[in-house]
This record gives sequence, C-alpha cells and structure tokens, in this order.
Amino acid sequence: MRPLLLAAGLILAGALLFTAFAVSAPVAIQQTAAGRPAETLQERLKRLPADHRGWAELGAQYVDQARVTGDPSYYVKAEGALATAARLDPRDDTVLTGRAALAAGRHEFAAAVELAERAVAVNPYSAGAHGVLADAHTQLGDLRAAQRAVDRMMSLRPGVAAFARASYAAELRGDQEAARSFLEYAHDDAHTPADLAYTRYYLGELALHGGDPATADRWYAQALEVQPAHTPALAGRARVAALDGRLTEALGLYESVVQRLPLAQYLIEQGETRLKAGLPADWTVLRAQRTLLEQSGVRDDLTWAEFEADHGDPARAVRHARAEYGRNPNLVAADALAWALHRAGDSEEALRYARQATSTGWRNPLLRHHRAEIERALGRSARGATSTPPPGFDPELPALARFS
Repeated sequence: MRPLLLAAGLILAGALLFTAFAVSAPVAIQQTAAGRPAETLQERLKRLPADHRGWAELGAQYVDQARVTGDPSYYVKAEGALATAARLDPRDDTVLTGRAALAAGRHEFAAAVELAERAVAVNPYSAGAHGVLADAHTQLGDLRAAQRAVDRMMSLRPGVAAFARASYAAELRGDQEAARSFLEYAHDDAHTPADLAYTRYYLGELALHGGDPATADRWYAQALEVQPAHTPALAGRARVAALDGRLTEALGLYESVVQRLPLAQYLIEQGETRLKAGLPADWTVLRAQRTLLEQSGVRDDLTWAEFEADHGDPARAVRHARAEYGRNPNLVAADALAWALHRAGDSEEALRYARQATSTGWRNPLLRHHRAEIERALGRSARGATSTPPPGFDPELPALARFS
C-alpha cells in the first residue's frame, strides 16, 4: 500500500501506508513578515507546555519522520509526544488522529481504526481521521469500509492526499484507468516539490506494474527533477534497470538507495538483483533492520514472511504469514500466506489464500504469478498463466514487483 505522503509508514510489504500528517503537513519553521525565522514547534511547546494540539502536531511530525528516514526510533518519540497530548486532552480529535496514525505506522491497524473512529465521532469533518480510517481498513482487508472513508475524505478535502487514496482503492479493484486518473488529478493539484515527486513516483509505479517500464522510468526521472533527494524514485529507476537486464547499472543505483535509506524493501531488492547478477546477497543489514523495528514496537510479519518464503526458511515464513494474516487479513497478507504455504509444501491450503488475494481484480503481476505457480503444482490449469513473464515483472526478482 501507499505511504501518505510517501507509505509506507516505512515502505512496508508493498502496501502503501498514509499518515494523517500528510493531509496537511505543517511547516516546522515558519517565516515572519520580515523574513526572520519564527519559533520552531519545539520552542513553542517549551513556552506553552499545555498546548495539546502542539504536542499532537509534534507527534504526527515524528510519525512522518519515521516514514521519511526509515528510523523507527521516531515512533518512540511520537509515542512520548502523543502521550503528553492525550494527558492534556484525551478527547481532542487532533490528538486521537495522531494516535491513530502512530498505531497504523506500527501496524496496529485495529487500534488505528478504533482511535480514528473516535476522532470522527468528535469531529466528523476531520479529513485526516478519515484518511487514517481508509488506510487502516485497507490493511485489515475491509475494502468497502476503506472506500467509504476515501469517499468522505474526497468530499471534505479533495487534494493530493485524497486523490492518492482514491487511486489506490481503484487499483485494488482492478480499475487501472481510474487509478491513473486519480493520480493525474493528484499531480495537477500538487504544488510543492515533495507532492510533485510523490505523485510522479506513483504514476511511475502504476506504469511499471501495468507493464510499461519505459513510461515508468520517465515518471521516476521527472520526480527526481523536482526533488533530487527523492529516494523512492531513485529506487524506481533501479528497478527498471534491473528488469531491463542492466544489472551493473541497477546495482550502482541500489547502492545509492540503501546508503540514503536502508529500508527492508530496498535491501531485499538489492539482494535479489545481486543474485540475478551471479553475486552473493548479504542480508546482514536487513536482519539488523528487523531488530531495530522490533525494538521500536513495529510488528512487520509481512516483510519477513515474504523474505523467508523467497530466501530463507519456508516454515518460518508460514509462521510470520499466519501471524500477519491473523491481524490484517488483506490481499497482500493473503498472498504472503499462500506463497509461504506453497513453498513449505502445502499447495492445497495455499490455493485458498491465493484465490482470496486475486479476488478483487487487482492487476498485480506477483499475486497472479504466485497463484499460477500454486495451481501448476496442483496439476490444475493456471489461470492467466503464460510462458513469458509480462513486461515489468521477473520471477527471479519478486521484491521488485512488491508495491512500495
């Protein structure tokens, strides 16, 4: 799923997670009329320590920093700021929305729904709360509830954040044209370099997974034109190079990507590209990232289910996948469980989850490949299977097909 505004939350399992902060991102340091820097939010809170909305805003900014930097210690900082806000006014909708965004960032999606619903009960016009509801319901596999939240957000505050969510909802139901249209609306509404880079990156992702890597690469390049430090777009260009067989170029790009932002998704993509090039993969940093996430209270069974199924212990993959699916029975979790079960030798049970993962019409080449392989193992006709992988997909590079 898509991080808002940029997944994520950490770029997690291909599902992009939005934050409430991205709906209306405040500026940490404003300018006075004379052009001098005004006080920072931290300075304001030192002067006004009872400002509960200021503490909630600080917490939301920390959640966003966890997403942008990949540093899960920001979740701990967010927890402290939001706990202070909640002590000052536990019923304020801004406070509740910030707490919901933190829960979503930590993959506690049921808690995120509960907190966001409380925020909506206090303030039905909170676009941010409806945004978190949309994200959390999607992760919990309730796409109808997610669509209702997206529709409400669109009616309250149509803009980049709402259009991006509407695009993803359309993509999940297999409506590529609507998904592209909503992203184009978001692009037309974008004015800051960050929003322009964000919308161009996801237009690239949509093109790549729709089988048009050339168009994808153009969008990634245009994202980097407005924001050269935009790491997801650089990773997108690395994907296109790898899928095009330009492995040396891809590895050079991935080296820059992981030096900037060593997220699990990027580390796995880099490792798979090394294996494709006949080089050994080193998963040391990836495993260190897992430890850091666990220490910061982030549960990410999905990433480890996918990684273990493709590169590690299938039995461990099944344990992670069952844990993830038990909490968040969404399409991606269903696919992860299907693939883990298949790799562990239980293709019969796997097929049930593979059918669920492909039940909405989502044109995700990795999910379709997994289902085809499971059906083939069972001696059944593989639906939609062909001998040639579609453009923008390589079975030897599965992580590159996971939506970031």
